Amino acid sequence: MRAAPSPRQTLSFLADLFKRHGLRPKNKLGQNFLIDLNLIDVLLRAAELTREDLVVEVGTGTGSLTARLADEAGAVFSVELDPDFHTLAKANLGERLNVRLVHADILRNKNQLNPRVLDALTECRGHYALPHLKFVANLPYAVATPVISNFLLQDGYSFERMVVTVQWEIAERLWASPGRKDYGALSVLVQSLADVQLVRRLGPGVFFPRPKVDSAIVLIRPHAERRAQAPDPHKLRIFLRDLYAHRRKNLRGGLVSMPELRGNKELVDRKLAALGIDGTVRAETLSVEEHWRLCEAFAGDSLSHELT
Repeated sequence: MRAAPSPRQTLSFLADLFKRHGLRPKNKLGQNFLIDLNLIDVLLRAAELTREDLVVEVGTGTGSLTARLADEAGAVFSVELDPDFHTLAKANLGERLNVRLVHADILRNKNQLNPRVLDALTECRGHYALPHLKFVANLPYAVATPVISNFLLQDGYSFERMVVTVQWEIAERLWASPGRKDYGALSVLVQSLADVQLVRRLGPGVFFPRPKVDSAIVLIRPHAERRAQAPDPHKLRIFLRDLYAHRRKNLRGGLVSMPELRGNKELVDRKLAALGIDGTVRAETLSVEEHWRLCEAFAGDSLSHELT
């Protein structure tokens, strides 16, 4: 069977498609479909796809973006949680030899990717043997943050770039600089591992169903040198989670409240003095590199030794 032509995902196309198949997008799964064809082109241009790329997509949906990706990349590995949309995408895409569709939840939990999906992706990489790995997706709102974070942290998956649509609120947190209200644990973690760039802000009207918030296309480029300089990413993630659980407190108060510190004010004061960091400031005013220094001082084996 020949591959089906790429469906042009317009509003009328989607309305007719959903009516014929008796489907309704599910808000709880964050199913909002990009219907502005020009913006799909913007997304693809930012991805800079070639036939040497294996593209990972999360949220196959109708298969419209999947088909466009397959037209330009060497192969596409696409994951869809919703069984109805997985079936629909298979029908829309036809027999494309360079597309692998997987019906599964990309997440095992919010801190871990689904091992079954990773095994399937590993097999796919071996089959196609393409030199470059990219992540391109109109991400479901419900999973955008954990998917981005977990793929950046996942050992053995070195993406050349990630080009994703996310809620505007998430986009602001991804590239926020110190001192801004959106700067926090996600900002520090992602910027410790990658460069982040805004490609385009998107209004609600370019999606169907129409969401209540703006969105954005974001380009994330993993940075191997920065990752090598940063603390262990998994340790850093836990440290940032615990530190920013007490965001209203100043830095000293936040550190003292962390489970590992057990309220040890003397130890916190001594370490902050050694680092030359003022404990009265708020954590969100500190640079990414200052967070690294705090993580090395207040997390891991060295701290455990001092507390025994």
